[in-house]
Amino acid sequence: MHNLTRITFNSEVMGGKPCIRGMRVTVGAIVGLVASGKTVDEVLANYPYLEREDILEALSYAA
Repeated sequence: MHNLTRITFNSEVMGGKPCIRGMRVTVGAIVGLVASGKTVDEVLANYPYLEREDILEALSYAA
């Protein structure tokens, strides 16, 4: 697995679940949205503080 630069783990944020750049957005939430049929652009529209690379790394991490 390549070096993760956007996925963080902190026991005090979201119970230690993997999150995007320390924010309260979990990798699981992003993967769930994509799995339910949302496009990357739709996810970005709903979470404007995220970046395309955040989504792509979350998907890569989950794979």
